[in-house]
Amino acid sequence: MAAVTLLALGNGSPDVFSSLAALRAGQYRTGFGAILSAGAFVSALVVGFVAIYAAPFPVDPAPFVRDVLFYLTAALFLFYVYLSAEIFLWQALGFVGFYIFFVGFVFYMDLGMPDRREKSSVDLEGQEESGFAVKAAESPQEDERTSGLCAGFRLISKAWELPVSTLLKLTIPQPAPSQWSRFYASANIALCPLALLYACNSFMPFDHPIVFLLPNTHFPLWSVVLMTSFSLAFLHLVIEKEPPKTEHLPVVVVAFVMSVFWISTTAGELVNCLEALGTLLKLPQALLGLTVLAWGNSVGDLVADVAVAKAGHPAMAMAGCFAGPMFNMLVGLGTALVIQTTNVYPRAYQLNFHVGIVIAFVFLLLSLMGSLLVITWCRFRVPRFWGFCLVGLYIAFMAASLLIAMFSG
Repeated sequence: MAAVTLLALGNGSPDVFSSLAALRAGQYRTGFGAILSAGAFVSALVVGFVAIYAAPFPVDPAPFVRDVLFYLTAALFLFYVYLSAEIFLWQALGFVGFYIFFVGFVFYMDLGMPDRREKSSVDLEGQEESGFAVKAAESPQEDERTSGLCAGFRLISKAWELPVSTLLKLTIPQPAPSQWSRFYASANIALCPLALLYACNSFMPFDHPIVFLLPNTHFPLWSVVLMTSFSLAFLHLVIEKEPPKTEHLPVVVVAFVMSVFWISTTAGELVNCLEALGTLLKLPQALLGLTVLAWGNSVGDLVADVAVAKAGHPAMAMAGCFAGPMFNMLVGLGTALVIQTTNVYPRAYQLNFHVGIVIAFVFLLLSLMGSLLVITWCRFRVPRFWGFCLVGLYIAFMAASLLIAMFSG
């Protein structure tokens, strides 16, 4: 259940907020291209590398068929909407509702199959043990050879990481009592309201006049929030001396909200950088979404899933290759489309045809249908040859996308 809710949100949040930022900026081709290419990247390239490294290995039939069929159905529905060149509010809500139905279906299956939950916990324990075994097997000679180079990279990494980590500590509360700091906790109280006010700037401007304390005297909203938050932060700094005994739910919620804020802000800046890069290099927005944005958001899935497969858990790696991209498509792109269709309701939000997006749809559907048919035909054992086929399919997809970008202008 956690894999299709919190874990999916954690892994897919860059894709989700990149899509939101792209559609809010009017670059729906970039949003569509990033989600579709990321789905093709994971379902073709990541699954292909997992199969090459670890095949043949069995997969659990029921969850595999469930995840692939739901993802295939969602992709076909989105393809139909895109070919119709318009989307209504009820259709956009249908994407989000379809994922909620999927979560409920997973919950129903988990309740009806307690043995699978026990098996999953055993697999997780086995993965941790195998990870420790791999670390223990590393030779000290290799550590000595790489220690000097690693030390240099660590110094460079810490130099640029320090200001970023400091900024995150100032704005994201630490829920664990062992990580509590009176200074950072007070800074959180002072800065979090200002960051959230910035996030809500499109709904309520910074300088929105309000009456505060004195009648007939209007202060800008940001000044009221600034005075209130800094006053509360000063009181907290003076009064609070000891860390809390346990984690508090409001602190956890604020930490989650602020993490989402930073992911959303970073995704928006990334889309702006891609737009500037496309303007300078005279590249179409769809191609940037199909390549740079999709690779940047999905390369972590490739590294993580291949590492899990090499650690001896290829079935677990395969399980994460379908539910995550489906979350990005239905919740990420679906939420962005809900916002856009709400702005033009009751009219439809127009989608202009682009052959690059159609090619991305075709290759995504081919990878999903091929995996479903081949693995089912092999009695739910993943063959190695299919891994090479999927990698070749993704290479063909990238070649077709580049050719279309070159000749369509």
